Amino acid sequence: MNAAMPTDKPAIRVSKLSKTFKGCKALETVSLDIAPGEMVALIGASGSGKSTLLRHLAGLALGDDGTGSVDVLGTRVQSRGQLASDIRRTRSRVGFVFQQFNLVGRLPVMTNVLTGSLGRVPLWRSLTGRFTTEERRLALDALDRVGIADKSWTRASALSGGQQQRAAIARTLVQKAEVILADEPIASLDPVSSRRVMETLARINTEDGVTVVVSLHQVDFAIRYCPRTIALKKGAVIYDGPSAALTPSLLRELYGSQAEELGTGVQGSASFVTGLPSGLALAANA
Repeated sequence: MNAAMPTDKPAIRVSKLSKTFKGCKALETVSLDIAPGEMVALIGASGSGKSTLLRHLAGLALGDDGTGSVDVLGTRVQSRGQLASDIRRTRSRVGFVFQQFNLVGRLPVMTNVLTGSLGRVPLWRSLTGRFTTEERRLALDALDRVGIADKSWTRASALSGGQQQRAAIARTLVQKAEVILADEPIASLDPVSSRRVMETLARINTEDGVTVVVSLHQVDFAIRYCPRTIALKKGAVIYDGPSAALTPSLLRELYGSQAEELGTGVQGSASFVTGLPSGLALAANA
């Protein structure tokens, strides 16, 4: 199933992308377009190819030789198994949020967030950690937007998992990313922290028009926060359409027994079964 694509030039375009690991297809001729300003969920059971696809979008992994291409923000990322020569420039416009946060635990949150500006500052300043007053203000504003400005000078390791993930999102704000790719950002978090992280991503998407692609293991988070869902199975796209249409019966049709892996987490099974109306107020930030 394929949702009708907006007529705008896509923020992300993937064409016939395949990836083989040790003789097994991790991605199978994947093609998709994502429009500027969309918030899209990638769902699938373990091993479906979600993380692999996100890494290819950022140019952190290469497709099979001679096959496929990826374009982000109108710029080629990779083609036929070869990385584009100007990939660093494209990566500076793409924020990547990892499942395990990728913060330096012994450093203050502020310093971790300021690393988002490294693509714009001279090398000598980045090596010495000498950031301008404006850069520090930008970092503080980013931390305020994600709700943890009071943790600016706390060691990153002292934060809860949800707070660390919001710090990682603040780093993408300092980076001024036009696309955010979030790889299972709530996989290791409790339900309350998960809601806060997803709310933060949804607010950035709505307020800033940033394109957000987030891989999720819980379908009800996709239904609540992402208007569109792309479902993967064994590296292939098996559904691309409205998240609200992902009923339990459809998931069983798509995934069979694997549908049980796509658990719930927002408000229990009731929200998953019935879905949630568009425009529902998001959970309050804390």
